[in-house]
Amino acid sequence: MTSLPKVTVWNEFRHEKSDAAVQAIYPRGIHEAVAEPLRQAGFPVRTATLDEPEHGLTEAVLDETDVLVWWGHRAHPEVRDEIVDRVQARVLGGMGLLVLHSGHFSKVFKRLMGTSCDLKWREAEERERFWVVAPSHPITAGLGEYFELPQEEMYGEFFDIPAPDELVLVSWFQGGEVFRSGCCYSRGRGRIFYFRPGHETYPTYYDANVQRVIANAVRWLAPAGGPVVTFGHRPQPLEAVT
Repeated sequence: MTSLPKVTVWNEFRHEKSDAAVQAIYPRGIHEAVAEPLRQAGFPVRTATLDEPEHGLTEAVLDETDVLVWWGHRAHPEVRDEIVDRVQARVLGGMGLLVLHSGHFSKVFKRLMGTSCDLKWREAEERERFWVVAPSHPITAGLGEYFELPQEEMYGEFFDIPAPDELVLVSWFQGGEVFRSGCCYSRGRGRIFYFRPGHETYPTYYDANVQRVIANAVRWLAPAGGPVVTFGHRPQPLEAVT
């Protein structure tokens, strides 16, 4: 039996300390709200936050991480570049990366995408409907044709990202906008999944469908164990050169 991937859930953990409304929704932090359903599903899960030494993402922690989950918002500039380098290298080496909500503007996601990752947004407590556009994909397993959140922050197109390798979820908002809300990528030996919902003033991460997508994504993002890639000068040919 294949063991479940080891997960680290990273959160900047700032809103929950300074905003009473957010603290009321996520008293233990967004990272714990994301981590606990994964633990209940059997995943080995640890958490890390911005203000820990090395942002909680030491070499030792990342070496023990199969899938890194990332939530950030107001403190993107505070993430040290050497930690971004470290995470990027681990993704290229095979670690999975699940980027949530406003993590689209994180240094590491923009680095891996190579674009601005900008978008339109609005906070108006709008209903969001997620349409499953890849019903055979492992990330959408167990979902219906669509699911809804009663209130969320609107993200709208154009979303300045590279065309996804696979698009599995598309959102429609009550105000009329649409958004590519479930995007799959590969970079090097690693996989990346961007999942849109999760504004800090709504209880999004307690929703059963959102939890299902996150758990499915963690399974899909787990390192595939493919061949190790080598680069550089190769003085010895595989076959005799005559």
